[in-house]
Amino acid sequence: QVQLVESGGGFVQAGGSLRLSCAASGLPFSSRAMGWFRQAPGKEREFVATIRWGGAYYADSVKGRFTISRDNAKNSVSLQMNSLKPEDTAVYYCAAGRDRFSYSNLGEFDYWGQGTQVTVSS
Repeated sequence: QVQLVESGGGFVQAGGSLRLSCAASGLPFSSRAMGWFRQAPGKEREFVATIRWGGAYYADSVKGRFTISRDNAKNSVSLQMNSLKPEDTAVYYCAAGRDRFSYSNLGEFDYWGQGTQVTVSS
């Protein structure tokens, strides 16, 4: 049974930092792209970052502020979020790609965590 469990969300003031973590089990972690997505109230779920064979990729809205990393030995992926803005407020989801080349489309990811809330106050 595949499980993705996020942690690290919370409340922070604008300009602050948070680090999200995702622990994965039940899948061949090292052969899968791993991604972070987010969903704000009333909006569609959107791509934030992916780390896969070939490197790390970011949405333009977070480029230069967020950093995705993974530890294949620990089956974990993290998202370091700096210089947070109120518009970053959302539920953040960890997702496992269908293969090592999955990039940014929701359909390329077949396993999802339960989400963790990030709230950034102005």
